[in-house]
Amino acid sequence: MSRELLSWRRTVVDLYAAVRAAPDPATAHELWRTGRDALFRTSPESPLPADDPRRRTGLPVAAYDPAWRCEVPLEPASPLERTLSGGVGMTRIGLLRTPWGPLDAWWLTDYSGGLFVPVKDLTAGESSYGAGRYLLDTAKGADLGGDVVVDLNFLYHPSCAYDPRWSCPLAPEGNVLNIAVPVGEQLPG
Repeated sequence: MSRELLSWRRTVVDLYAAVRAAPDPATAHELWRTGRDALFRTSPESPLPADDPRRRTGLPVAAYDPAWRCEVPLEPASPLERTLSGGVGMTRIGLLRTPWGPLDAWWLTDYSGGLFVPVKDLTAGESSYGAGRYLLDTAKGADLGGDVVVDLNFLYHPSCAYDPRWSCPLAPEGNVLNIAVPVGEQLPG
């Protein structure tokens, strides 16, 4: 691991700690948005190519909408093993019953472990990355706290959405919502 990657991971962990400590979700979202913009603009580990205009303009993220936030328990679900693109192994450890549909919660068995909740919705390929976005990835520190806070305003594109040199685990069938989720990170307009 390089010093730059160590710095990237520490910054992400610190960013999500600040998000969890924020006095309200809208303030947390603004911290998250501006923190990610700074990280993507300045870090040598940014998945954005050096000449990508989003390094200057920031990542397109929809305005915060509290209607897309809930806190739900992690319910038991029968274990299911998956090996996804990039060779990442996962085991389903639970189910999150959200107002928008159920989402499988996965434990990454490779790549340093952690809770992982990818989401694909009807905006995929239109206003968001075609293979889906990530909500939680505790291996990288992306955790909103609570029992499990599901706040779709914090959906973000995986690194492979920015640069094909990255390989990313994508949303399996249990993480597809049959609705359009207009919040979170968007594709450039």
